[in-house]
Amino acid sequence: MTHAPTQPSPRRSRRAPSGRRSARPPRRRRVWRWIALSLVLFVLVAGGVGYWLYSDLNGNLKGVDINEAIGDDRPEKLPTSGQNILVLGSDSRSGENAGLGTGKVAGARSDTALVMHVPQGRTEAVAVSIPRDTLVTRPACTGKDGAEVASAKRVMFNSIYSQAGPACVVKTVEQMSGIRMDHYVEIDFAGFKDLVDAIGGVTVTVEEDIHDPSSGLDLTAGTHKLNGTESLAFVRTRHGVGDGSDLGRIGLQQQFMLALLSEIKRQDLLGSPTRTYKIADQLTAALTTDSDLASLTALAEFGRSLNGVDPSSMETVMLPVAYDTQDPNRVVAARPQADQLWEALRRDEEIPAAAKKSPAKGGSAS
Repeated sequence: MTHAPTQPSPRRSRRAPSGRRSARPPRRRRVWRWIALSLVLFVLVAGGVGYWLYSDLNGNLKGVDINEAIGDDRPEKLPTSGQNILVLGSDSRSGENAGLGTGKVAGARSDTALVMHVPQGRTEAVAVSIPRDTLVTRPACTGKDGAEVASAKRVMFNSIYSQAGPACVVKTVEQMSGIRMDHYVEIDFAGFKDLVDAIGGVTVTVEEDIHDPSSGLDLTAGTHKLNGTESLAFVRTRHGVGDGSDLGRIGLQQQFMLALLSEIKRQDLLGSPTRTYKIADQLTAALTTDSDLASLTALAEFGRSLNGVDPSSMETVMLPVAYDTQDPNRVVAARPQADQLWEALRRDEEIPAAAKKSPAKGGSAS
């Protein structure tokens, strides 16, 4: 896996309840931080738009009643559990997404998955990415059409979205982690493409040529300004970098999303009402949330509640995984590392260093 070097930026170390300082996670391991930060940026912007824009932007949002779909079969909400948000990047190859890349994928997939944990007090945050190729046990759940979906073992994580819908993905994450998800946020990749085009593209630097017919990405070594379609191919590519696995692709996605955040900051979108509306329009059209967040008012209120979280202090790790013994092209949660990681989040404790290590090649989270 190769990607351009980045310069470290000043940041505050996270502290455990006991006051112990943790090692600063390398910049290259900040998995999916862009999703959480883009959401926070949006809700802060949404809180300041004029009322006359409210109905247009509010009408873009789509909501899913997670509580109704899952019912009472959920982990207990612990007093120390803080706030937990499941963030998915959905990747449908139908409709607007049909021409985005050359890969043939039936239906929709949760191409990226992130559990964002905000501890009590909301001054710090941890983001845990779940590799899409992870084999999991899908619990019995209610599908998106209201029909019952039977439990199944050794199901690839990213297939659950298309098989049974977002509520079943939430239930799967809750059962594998033992952590109750307070909210659900989904970003559609077609909307992601439009968002990049709305800000005029994103600049990235690659150290080696990347040629991936599956994603349609064809870049020579050097610096490139990517449009929306090229950006989508960049974050989708896997066969042209590293060992060709999902773990290798994560590095490119991290690099791109940090570049996206830098571009948003450089353009000072908050200082341009017209551009702010354009960005907000694209982002709300791409968003699906749980029903409790499915309005501008709710999103803005949630965003304001996160004002105390310093993005520069966000710690990002990957769920520790090992190669599956039956299928080396798939991974499974590594034990006991994964259990240690989820337990630390449940209790709002410092994540042990051992829980950030993955036996799978390229999967170290620290």
